[in-house]
Amino acid sequence: MTTTLDLTEEEVVRTGTGTSDAYERLLARLSHQSVVKHFDAYGDIDWDGEDFAIEGSDARWELGDDDPLGATDWYRSQSQEERAQIGLDVVAAKMKMGLQFESILKRGLLEFASDLPNGFPEFRYAYHEVIEEAQHSLMFQEFVNRSGLDALGLKKIDMWQARRFIAFGRHFPPLFFAFVLGGEDPIDHVQRKALRRGQELHPLLERIMRIHVTEEARHLSFARQYLKNTVVGLGPIRRAILGIGAPLILSGMAQMMMQPSRQVVRIHGIPLRVISEAYRKNPSHKAETRESLRKVRQLWQELGLLRPGYRDVWRALGLIESKGAASHGGRWLRTRATVAAVHGAQCGGRRRRPAGRLLPRTQPRTR
Repeated sequence: MTTTLDLTEEEVVRTGTGTSDAYERLLARLSHQSVVKHFDAYGDIDWDGEDFAIEGSDARWELGDDDPLGATDWYRSQSQEERAQIGLDVVAAKMKMGLQFESILKRGLLEFASDLPNGFPEFRYAYHEVIEEAQHSLMFQEFVNRSGLDALGLKKIDMWQARRFIAFGRHFPPLFFAFVLGGEDPIDHVQRKALRRGQELHPLLERIMRIHVTEEARHLSFARQYLKNTVVGLGPIRRAILGIGAPLILSGMAQMMMQPSRQVVRIHGIPLRVISEAYRKNPSHKAETRESLRKVRQLWQELGLLRPGYRDVWRALGLIESKGAASHGGRWLRTRATVAAVHGAQCGGRRRRPAGRLLPRTQPRTR
């Protein structure tokens, strides 16, 4: 248990030094940090402290002018109490989605670790990450319970699609870790931006966010370095699946993490025209979505998976700025092609050892 709350950055193995030894030294550092710098959902948060009490009318829950929904005339025309309640419900709904994503992540990591040979350092780090993600889930659910919103989280179809990625932790780890980055990078970007903005946050939300980004820095570092260490050993079919499937996954995950849930839209009667204005037709939101995936895009470039052809998929989904008119059919492409990519990955054979390895080592409120 620790109370250190530095805004930790990811550790990186630079290009050209990604040898087995450098990679394993990184894993050793990440595992050590998980021992000396970790948090407990109840030991490190004073849930019953007066400063951490949640009130739906607290102005600190209001969405700021830099939030796509918060900047709309419709939102600003609401009463102060309603603006605050919307902001609180948006946070609670995202935390519910976050713990559902982390449920998939934990199970996928256990599948990943179960197939590792004895002596591989990824086993230890994967279990450290599972433990930390379990603490995050406890933290998120406790917030949801105290928020008063009976948050539903992901739609059933989204949960069904997400669960299919669990098996990839064992059978196609690079695609699984692309899924991991799709869920973690956007929310990490949003939380770091909020913490650096200097605007007053509710103390409980700030505490949760600081704990989350501190440990997610390790998780993101592992996912990125694992991909750097393994994609080089993939055959052409699996590289193609990863090159096409990853942007589809990233696009869907980013939209879920960066927009209000349908439940929040329904509860507060947010008009669809307002959602369209704030998100679907908002150039600033599209640019922010692209920025939230910048690190993944750079990684895919480094891995040789952003060549012409693959780049067209990113552009069609709005993940790379188009020089011409905005592309159409992104949602159709994302839905159809994700199913195809998942099916292709399942039919692409099963790899039993990691590629690229050089050496064996309260009462809810329903409305």
